[in-house]
Formats: sequence, C-alpha cells, structure tokens
Amino acid sequence: MENNTIKIGFVSLGCSKNLLDTEVMLARLANAGYAITPDETEADVVIINTCAFIESAKKESIDNILDIAWLKEHNGLKAIIVTGCLAERYRDEIFTEIPEVDAVIGVGSIDKIEDAVAAVLSDERFSCYGDKNTCGLGGERIVTTPDHTAYIKIAEGCDNRCTYCAIPGIRGKFRSRPIEDIVAEAQELEAIGVKELNIIAQDTSRYGLDIYGEYSLAKLVRAITDATTIPWIRLLYCYPDKITAELIAEMRDNDRVVKYIDLPIQHISDNVLKRMNRHGDGKVVREVVEKLRREVPGICIRTTVMVGFPGETEQDFEELCEYIKEAEFDRLGAFTYSREEDTPAYDFPDQIDEQTKQERYDIIMKEQLHIAEAKNRALIGKTVKVLCEAYDPAAEIYYGRGEADAPDIDTKIYFRPEIGKKRIAPGEFVDVKIDDVVDYDLIGDIVR
Repeated sequence: MENNTIKIGFVSLGCSKNLLDTEVMLARLANAGYAITPDETEADVVIINTCAFIESAKKESIDNILDIAWLKEHNGLKAIIVTGCLAERYRDEIFTEIPEVDAVIGVGSIDKIEDAVAAVLSDERFSCYGDKNTCGLGGERIVTTPDHTAYIKIAEGCDNRCTYCAIPGIRGKFRSRPIEDIVAEAQELEAIGVKELNIIAQDTSRYGLDIYGEYSLAKLVRAITDATTIPWIRLLYCYPDKITAELIAEMRDNDRVVKYIDLPIQHISDNVLKRMNRHGDGKVVREVVEKLRREVPGICIRTTVMVGFPGETEQDFEELCEYIKEAEFDRLGAFTYSREEDTPAYDFPDQIDEQTKQERYDIIMKEQLHIAEAKNRALIGKTVKVLCEAYDPAAEIYYGRGEADAPDIDTKIYFRPEIGKKRIAPGEFVDVKIDDVVDYDLIGDIVR
C-alpha cells in the first residue's frame, strides 16, 4: 500500500512543549508521504501524544487512548500508536493494560515515528525508547497553532529536581538548543506569518547554562530580536531564582518583548519550599516579584501555586493566602498536590487528604477572582493593543489577546465590528478601548 493512501490522525495532549513534539512528528510523516487528517474517524492510524505529569493528566491520556480504541473496534481504524510522557513513564505497561495499543515510543524516539507507523501497518507491535538525554532537539515542524502565533522550544528536560515532580525522570536532564538553531527557527516562523513568538522550556530561565556556562535567555532574546521583525516575543515558564538583572533589563528596554512573564512560585512558605526542593526561599520570591514590578513598569506577572503539599500546615497555607493578597498577581493558576510514584514526595509523611486540598484550592481561586476582577475593572476606559484571533459570527464580535494574555490560558478581549469598515483579519493588531468586563474577559470598541 502506498504511503499517500494511508491517513494519519493525531491527538496531542498536555502542554505546549508536547505540542511541538507533535508538530515535529507531523512533519516527519508528511515528508514520508503519509496523508495527515484532522478527523480521527477517517484515519488508518492514530498517534496519541500523551501527558503524564500528574494524575489528572494520566487519566486524560488513558481516556483518550480508550476513546480511540473504540474506533479500532467499531470504525475500521488499523492501529494506535502512543507517544509522549505516558509512553516514556509507563513503557510496556501500556501494552499490558491497554492491549488495543499497537506501538509505544518514548520521548527520546520521536525520530522513529515513521518506523512505528510502518511496523503497525504490517501488523507488527513496535516499541522504542531512545536515550532522552542525547536525542536531537528541534526539527522541521508543521505548525498547528493559528498562523499569527507559535511556540518555540529552546530546551528540553529539567535539572531542578522538585520533590513532587516526575518530569526529570520522564524528560531527562536539561539541555539547551544552540542560539543559532533557535534563531533560524524563529526566522522560519516569521516567514509563515507569525506575529507572536512564545518562548518555552521546562525552565526557560535556565537557558544556556549547560552549553554557554551562564544564564543566556536575555542574549537569546536579543538574537531573535535582531534577526526577525516579530512584534511580540513572550517568555513563559521562568523560575524566580534565575531571573537575572540582564533579563529584567532586556524586558524593560526591548519594545518587542511583551511586558509579561510566567513565573511559577509554587509557594511562599519557607517550610514548604524547602520540602519541595525549590531553589530559592520565600525572600527570593518576594524580591524578584518586587524587582520586576519596579524595573519593568506595567509588567503582567502570571504565577502558579500548589496547595496541599505534604506537611503544608494551616500556618503555611495562611502565609500563602496573605502573600497572594499582598502581591496581587495579574494572573494566577493553582493546583492541588498530586502524589506521583517515583518522586521523593510520594513517601513524605504528613500527606494531606483530598478534601483539605480541594478546600484550600477553592479559597485560593476565590481570592484570585477578586484580584482579577479589580484589575480588569481598572482597565475600563483604557486603550489596549490587541492581536486579533478570530471573528465569532454567532456572537457577531471579534476576539483576541493583549500583551498581558498568553495563548490558551489567559484573558480574551472581545471587540465589536466597525459598521461599514473592512473586516479585521486574524493576526492584525488593533487598539481597543475597554468599556466592560465579563468574568475574566474584557469587552470594548476599536479605536482609530
């Protein structure tokens, strides 16, 4: 059977870093002559790129595999291939527990995806687990995000060894890509119309330490700025203890770096941070947040916190609540501690029951809702630069995002059409005057 008669479907789960691996596999299979379909019901082979960071992510991955397995039984699907973090973490257990799966490849073997497809089409089981610490980084991609926005992965793996986190065991040691490789990819993305470049890694602020001997994120941002004209460059997944003065200066002085940083703090209590093996104590967190606000006027700070970590006392939790009220983060996400095997915290004493975790989560998110509402209402009457994403014909309104809004996770800004004026194209920048707030989202009119 010719490759071009075989249709390949993809399901990509988990984070944006996983999505980029999916895009690389898409390109490899397209180059091998396979047809790619967005509709799993018409595919001959479906590849599920999974997540396994926490329990809920594992459940979502398994549910998706089982859903696709139904197509194999009832809809003529020939084969299922499981890739990504679940495949790396549980390896041959997947074959045992879900016999409908025909191939499993680990995170260090996405370059073997063509071999996996060829094998399953020949009714052969296939598994491959290359060395995740030496496999190639980057590669040709089929970009699946909207034309105006894209992610770029600057490193793989993690060396932080937080006691709750399975990622180092799944993804391996931290490895940076050379600046010239990343710049070349940024230029390719600019050539296809990207207006917003979102820089990602497990820990972007560590970038360069392994290959250049120093934190080099600021240097990388300058190189991308010099080599492209991409208007918005956004920094995601930066860690508080690695925010250098050079990086802060680059954010302040470079007009094309949006005044936004994703800075996961996880907690503020020294007791909890120490047990988490976080690098830097509560004082470090407080100081870097204060410095960012002082040095980069108008910066939007997004953070993530964890509640219910083993040994988190009521006093620790109260300290976190008070700090969230004090810091007034512009964006905040919270999650409850997930007890993950093969992590040190799995065996920690003083595990906290699920009800207490959920209660603490609800308290945090209720407090953050008040903060977010106040910050949004403060924007009424102000004009915001918006990157248009699309037009909603049902609601008869456009929507997009401002500098303070990362793709998929942050606020949407809705704006009304101009009567008698041309349509706004996705990827076009417009100025919007905010006049209303609905939940976390903003509404306004175009200003000419």
